Amino acid sequence: MIHESSVSIPADHPSFAGHFRGRPILPGVVLLSLATRALGDALGRRVPPCGIASAKFLRPVGPGTELRVRLTEAGASWRFDIFAGDECVATGSLRVDPA
Repeated sequence: MIHESSVSIPADHPSFAGHFRGRPILPGVVLLSLATRALGDALGRRVPPCGIASAKFLRPVGPGTELRVRLTEAGASWRFDIFAGDECVATGSLRVDPA
């Protein structure tokens, strides 16, 4: 199963304040939150805290960026890839208990 969703990160997102001054970038924890939220949408339920099997942040994400989250089911885990345009900015794998 593959699931895709899109989200726009507004320039005034609170995580940009102080991260980093002069060149704001979206913290990795926010990207992981987007992947977890997309997983909840794919499963049709709220996803409790899940295990992060792996996570790699490939490119910085700045204010006003349109992101696309792609999830691919891989047995007991889900692979996530987050794109800004055609460029992958983060990738990894999430584990979640079946419900």
